[in-house]
Amino acid sequence: LNEDVRELETELPRQYPNEIPHNEKLLSLKYESLDYDNSENQLFLEEERRINHAAFRTVEIKRWVICAMIGILTGLVACFIDIVVENLAGLKYRVVKDNIDKFTEKGGLSFSLLLWATLNASVVMVGSVIVAFIECPSAAAHGIPAALAMCPVSFAVLQTLVIKVCGVILSVVGGLAVGKEGPMIHSGAVIAAGISQGRSTSLKRDFKIFEYFRRDTEKRDFVSAGAAAGVSAAFGAPVGGVLFSLEEGASFWNQFLTWRIFFASMISTFTLNSVLSVYHGNAWDLSSPGLINFGRFDNEKMGYTIQEIPIFIFMGVVGKRQGSHLCSLSRYIHRPCLQVIEAMLVAAVTAAVGFVMIYCSRDCQPIQGSTVTYPLQLFCADGEYNSMATAFFNTPEKSVVNLFHDPPGSYNPMTLGMFTLMYFFLACWTYGLTVSAGVFIPSLLIGAAWGRLFGISLSYLTKGSIWADPGKYALMGAAAQLGGIVRMTLSLTVIMMEATGNVTYGFPIMLVLMTAKIVGDYFVEGLYDMHIQLQSVPFLHWEAPVTSHSLTAREVMSTPVTCLRRIERVGTVVDILSDTSSNHNGFPVVESNPDATQVAGLRGLILRSQLIVLLKHKVFVERANLSLVQRRLKLKDFRDAYPRFPPIQSIHVSQDERECMIDLSEFMNPSPYTVPQEASLPRVFKLFRALGLRHLVVVDNRNEVVGMVTRKDLARYRLGKEGLEELSLAQT
Repeated sequence: LNEDVRELETELPRQYPNEIPHNEKLLSLKYESLDYDNSENQLFLEEERRINHAAFRTVEIKRWVICAMIGILTGLVACFIDIVVENLAGLKYRVVKDNIDKFTEKGGLSFSLLLWATLNASVVMVGSVIVAFIECPSAAAHGIPAALAMCPVSFAVLQTLVIKVCGVILSVVGGLAVGKEGPMIHSGAVIAAGISQGRSTSLKRDFKIFEYFRRDTEKRDFVSAGAAAGVSAAFGAPVGGVLFSLEEGASFWNQFLTWRIFFASMISTFTLNSVLSVYHGNAWDLSSPGLINFGRFDNEKMGYTIQEIPIFIFMGVVGKRQGSHLCSLSRYIHRPCLQVIEAMLVAAVTAAVGFVMIYCSRDCQPIQGSTVTYPLQLFCADGEYNSMATAFFNTPEKSVVNLFHDPPGSYNPMTLGMFTLMYFFLACWTYGLTVSAGVFIPSLLIGAAWGRLFGISLSYLTKGSIWADPGKYALMGAAAQLGGIVRMTLSLTVIMMEATGNVTYGFPIMLVLMTAKIVGDYFVEGLYDMHIQLQSVPFLHWEAPVTSHSLTAREVMSTPVTCLRRIERVGTVVDILSDTSSNHNGFPVVESNPDATQVAGLRGLILRSQLIVLLKHKVFVERANLSLVQRRLKLKDFRDAYPRFPPIQSIHVSQDERECMIDLSEFMNPSPYTVPQEASLPRVFKLFRALGLRHLVVVDNRNEVVGMVTRKDLARYRLGKEGLEELSLAQT
């Protein structure tokens, strides 16, 4: 979700089987940054000067309206996902339970196994088909950063959202080791990207109401709000959502943006809470703030003592180890048919493993007072249920809550140990499938299982001491496991606190997450960072490599640079844009000096997208008479083409028109950011991160263009195990 990744879009068609090199030593040239630095050309300045104070207030009100709409729609989408999953999964589990109960007495449980595996594989097949054959790769949103990098900008927003929602429902109902909370982050961002533009390419409707916000700067802020609203709807954590967007989502931040994002998060969780309360028949209860509610942890029964602090830190180290193993297991199959077959196989195997584990388990617990939704008796005595089924024969969210709050003695240590081992390998295998799913809940479930086992073992070693409550250690294990995988600290601490409704646990959760991150970063990068590297995305971290001060702009810049004259021939512009060997998207504009001996000083910067619009509207005059009035363009013409600017191949320019001239003065940015050749790489890096730059012009002491720095030039340098290393660039 990091802004450096979300700032990317792809323009190349999807290819099989070699779309992405999947080599952490390469950077892909298929990604292009977005233009977060407003082009303050004459058109922009004239429009801003025409807007009076009342109009600016209207624009600000529209921003708040958009944030409210983002929150409401994200909450409604979360409600839809939760209700449909609850009903479909409930139907599946009831059918399988009735079948198991029937054949337990008669014999022939193999039919029950076949039924369970067939239902799982059939449901997952549909979910995998719509992702593999219909939607963009980010619908399979395991790497949230890479997902938000591509889909919200480059693909049909409505189509992405529909496939995303249907896909995650089918994945969870299909019994995969996945959760529905993680994809809500992407869903919120997609909703924000669509709502803020006020039009739909899928529906072919343009409402014009929000056309002022059709630029990358505004969309970035709204997508940050959408991601926060998604976190808020998933965990009932509006403050955690804001911090998630701050920690993982935005490279630009200010006080007003914080308040709007918090507003969207609050609206999202309130919408979800209200609708689900009405659905559950408690209209005034408002007890469902998120898709998953960890339940309240009572301080009197589950408080912690000072001597437990070292134990919690040790659990953070354990969570790092398991998280690192999951991070290192990823597969990449690019043929859609094989992707679907693989997803079906994993779904069937998951059902088979669950059935065998339940069948072989003899952990029987009294059903009286139990909160188990679908108790399987199997070979247990009357009035008892199979404890292994509590974890396997349930949705992952309910299994997590059960592990947190079931009383001591509800699980045999062997049950928890075997479940942790098998579910961990299933989660590793499931990660990377072509399905819409998230890794948050499987991580919490694995951590809760081994954390509860840890608590049981500790209670045994301390002769049943009252402070060694297994539910408390299940919570710490869940935090350690998730922190070891995603490496979030601030936001995840607050999310866990809000989800448990207990501020007292904030300190131990913070210690667990900090330990998991510090120890984990020492050995291997987090799941999302590793996923970004494998996708060869030119990603900028928060800081430049610590040993990069010896590098200067002269050494990292791209050269030679294709420049345009302030008054340029149309044919020259068309030829430059049509050059397939060049992927330039920004062109320095230099003075049109007839005398070649004079220095062609930098006058501005113009983007490929702007040149495309100028050629499309034929904004040029005859070569011999530049006094003719050119067609007057407005910013509206550029916004109407945003964000899918037509390719140069679709622009027809006749031979006569090629000889015309085009004056770029009115459309270029006359004050682009520049640095001298001697500027250090860390200084250049800070400019990109703080200002959201896409292009940085390098000039000499005569203001003559000598090079250009882009994100790819900076991302090539990173700190490896053997010091500063330079990555290679790949065309795919």
